Amino acid sequence: MTVAVRVIPCLDVAESAGPAGGRVVKGVRFADQRDAGDPVALAAAYDAAGADELVFLDVTASADGRATMLDVVRRTAESVFIPLTVGGGVRRVADVDLLLRAGADKVGVNTAAIARPALLTEIAERFGRQVLTLSLDVRRAAGVPSGFEVTTHGGRQGTGLDAVEWARQGTALGAGEILLNSMDRDGTKDGFDLTLIAAVRSAVTTPVIASGGAGTVGHFPPAVAAGADAVLAASVFHFGELAIGDVKAALRAAGHEVR
Repeated sequence: MTVAVRVIPCLDVAESAGPAGGRVVKGVRFADQRDAGDPVALAAAYDAAGADELVFLDVTASADGRATMLDVVRRTAESVFIPLTVGGGVRRVADVDLLLRAGADKVGVNTAAIARPALLTEIAERFGRQVLTLSLDVRRAAGVPSGFEVTTHGGRQGTGLDAVEWARQGTALGAGEILLNSMDRDGTKDGFDLTLIAAVRSAVTTPVIASGGAGTVGHFPPAVAAGADAVLAASVFHFGELAIGDVKAALRAAGHEVR
């Protein structure tokens, strides 16, 4: 059975001093962030535009050593009828429980799982693999076998961990999905890192979400051909450069089933 390709906008949310509590931001390779709007309003617009899922990443939670913005998550979840994955600042099983109660359907884990891989098993055993997304912020590096290294703290710190091996290990420990973000391509609009997608696809059987580099509708079909089960983008959607319907049309024209 062919599974339809999912098109997923990503809300990178940073804590703000204003009454809203958080704003969507987008930069290039995690730097030079600019404001992209209110997460609740954007989420509702993407739901109406035909997005299949949403990813909400609290991009400064781990670096700031704080928990995810629960109120913003709650208001975002209330504004959509599509699945919502929330990541950033998840360190304990109890954090997952809080996010699910706030309206998340799935929870993404990155930094804390690298620090303590057993966390993945604990979450999967408590809530099921289907709620657990292992998020990988990956960059090309010469010192690891695959040529791809995992980073932490919003891309700020290298780990020396081979990204392909960590994806394999993470799924074995309980992750039900991989969110694969190329830091080298993030925000560049140069296209997805097809070599990275293919390498991780060859190592795992769980769904892979390709992220980082989308700039035109023509960039999405090759990512699926390389092995992605879903395609994720942020700035091209936030700033109106691409429409979700146009991405789905391009995927359909390339022979891929979409919802």
